[in-house]
Amino acid sequence: MNPIFCNFAAMRQKISHNIFSVLLAGLVLLSTVSFAVEKHFCGDILIDVAIFSPPDSCGTNISASLVTADKKTCCKDVVEILKGQDQLKKTSFEDLLLDQQIFLTTLCYAYINLFEGLPEQVIPHQDYSPPNLIADIHVRDQVFII
Repeated sequence: MNPIFCNFAAMRQKISHNIFSVLLAGLVLLSTVSFAVEKHFCGDILIDVAIFSPPDSCGTNISASLVTADKKTCCKDVVEILKGQDQLKKTSFEDLLLDQQIFLTTLCYAYINLFEGLPEQVIPHQDYSPPNLIADIHVRDQVFII
């Protein structure tokens, strides 16, 4: 098999693994986050929508003392709370059944022992020092690699 193809396949698998991991982390984050959406209406017209700050008013701020029982303000604020998941199930190893504990232990043991270390490579010329050159043989014999 072509070594370039093997390197490309391994690189593609590594990149897709990283992308998938980031997407799953984002999914977990988005499913557990809660936030409120605040809307300000003047009559039936939506004036402002805010998520992390209070919404802007339409400019008709009437104090509570001026509003009488007969006269009501036309503006209203609506708050919608989008609640995320807050009950995450945490399971320990002891909560598993005996068959599940045995399977998980066996799987971990087999996976750890699956990879064997490579033997240490012996390099026979590691401590070899080349002889001192008295003359450049290529120039002396006029042999050049073109």
